[in-house]
Amino acid sequence: MSESPRELLGRIVADLGGSDRPSQQEMTDAVATTMNDGGVLLVQAGTGTGKSLGYLAPAIASARDHGQCTVIATATLALQRQLVERDVPAAIDAVPEASVSAAVLKGRGNYICLARLRGRPEDDEQVELDLPATGGRLERQAAELREWAEETATGDRDDYSPALDPRVWRAVSATGKECVGPSKCPFSEECFSEQAKRAAQEADIVVTNHALLALDALDGAAVLPDHDFLIVDEGHELASRVTSARTEQLSAGSVERANRAARSWLSEDAAEQLTEGSDGLAKALLDLSQQRTRLTDLPAELVDALAALRDAAHLAESELASASGGDSRSEADSDDVRRHRAQAGLAEIHDVAGRVLAGSSPGSSTDVIWFGGEQDPYLYVAPLNVSGVIGDYLQEPSATVLTSATLELGGNFDAVADELGLADGWQDIDVGSPFDYRKQGILYVASDLPRPGREGPDPDLLKRLHDLVTAAGGRSLVLLSSWRAVERVADYLEENPVPDVKVLVQQRGDPVASLVHQFNEEETSVLVGTMSLFQGVDVPGRSCTCVIIDRIPFPRPDDPVLAARAELVEQSGGDGFMSVSIPRAALLLAQGSGRLIRTDSDRGVVAVLDPRLRTARYGRYLVASLPEFWPTTDMDAALGALERLARENS
Repeated sequence: MSESPRELLGRIVADLGGSDRPSQQEMTDAVATTMNDGGVLLVQAGTGTGKSLGYLAPAIASARDHGQCTVIATATLALQRQLVERDVPAAIDAVPEASVSAAVLKGRGNYICLARLRGRPEDDEQVELDLPATGGRLERQAAELREWAEETATGDRDDYSPALDPRVWRAVSATGKECVGPSKCPFSEECFSEQAKRAAQEADIVVTNHALLALDALDGAAVLPDHDFLIVDEGHELASRVTSARTEQLSAGSVERANRAARSWLSEDAAEQLTEGSDGLAKALLDLSQQRTRLTDLPAELVDALAALRDAAHLAESELASASGGDSRSEADSDDVRRHRAQAGLAEIHDVAGRVLAGSSPGSSTDVIWFGGEQDPYLYVAPLNVSGVIGDYLQEPSATVLTSATLELGGNFDAVADELGLADGWQDIDVGSPFDYRKQGILYVASDLPRPGREGPDPDLLKRLHDLVTAAGGRSLVLLSSWRAVERVADYLEENPVPDVKVLVQQRGDPVASLVHQFNEEETSVLVGTMSLFQGVDVPGRSCTCVIIDRIPFPRPDDPVLAARAELVEQSGGDGFMSVSIPRAALLLAQGSGRLIRTDSDRGVVAVLDPRLRTARYGRYLVASLPEFWPTTDMDAALGALERLARENS
């Protein structure tokens, strides 16, 4: 008789030199039961549970015993790499007799496109790479990337380590819509994307990402291989990732680039109409405010410009379709590949312009439209609600498991289940964490500070933050609500330096991985940053004994999608703030607080410098979403704890 999933888990853990964790075993039992009985399961598994092995053991057992396939989707590249490079191979190697295979599958745009790499350079590609100010740098990157492309076995962007401008990658990759298709592409047998797809079709466990999962759910085409089970790790991110996948944008610049790519196949009339459409859109956008502005009613000039652009794109697309000619089954040459890509660009412009017009029509409640940008202003359009499509999709496999350390908000799973469209029939379980949060951490709320204002951190908050950093001897992760706050805190710490403490400051647009690595390596440093640091930062040990959060991370009031969703709730008689803003803030606050305790030996303080966490009516909901730290409003208690830890660590 085969081992049970729990017994299999024990063998895998022992092979890895680990020890039994009751929360991990409970998770394995729950996942195995769901795979056997069917349905949707939400699993909250706190930090330290080892949730990847908790679901991998049942997945391996189902492949071993029944030949069933499991798809695992993650939100972040860091977790995907952990699964692909460490957890999945280690778990499979521990059970060699099971003969379980695994593969990684990403969207087509993540792989080198050989048709673009080896074909004749496109006009728009040359324009993008020959920018006067940076052309030399981009050309060097392009040459190095082309050399790598001839050596790599995967063609995967994530396997290429040197810094790379996105425009360079764009020049040698293709989206699913731009691909001419394996039946016509002369490089289909060598195609990196097709190779990954074929490997996934044969695998027992397929690791992918939320973005590809969203395409599989939204497009109606089979992007992922047939599978029996779906496991969504970092499940708290799924709804926002699906929203992002369905968010599109349009600008005069994008129209101009599409026109350049298609011009050699267009009649003079079609090219002229596209140019006029681009000019009309640019002129209409100039009249809009240079802000992140939601558009509930499109100006008449913009409506006319979009309608003209939609028609011009349709005409140009039709001319390119006619230019293809010949047998649709014949192999494409480099001109066919370029023409297909240009046609896809025109189709996208036509569809986005039409979608914006439809979303702005009276009575429409499916999309949110907004305007933003400065040098090249864009129109954006995003779905108002994705719960329906997600809910239906999650119930298609025999069983679906969504897991995260932060699925339970305010003491229950209702907010997440509602966002995911799980109307009924779902099960949930909180397996807890192996950590003793009340003994390992303190939640300090600065209830004596004034309520945060719109102008950013005030002098009292800055002084309190400085006191905390001083007491901790650095060793602090400072999570702030805005870039203005980052600048103000960085300036204050520079003007009032803490002895022997280096301040690392996140900059707009910079990747955070190197900063986090430096913060981890330099034990007494302080890392100051904003929203992207609330999640995914893993710095165990003495380098992070204090996490400081300046204010409750409510969504920005000018966030178009969340504002529209709150408005829809209010129109139905509900409370938009409590239904939309509070759960979002609870999620981010829980994620940010979770940066403190990463191992069973970690100790420290989470300091929230916003008195509303203690005084506001929604404060209890937010606190109930956090790990169960020992709570206090006593500043001296928090400072004393940090000073003791600093002495122990010095």
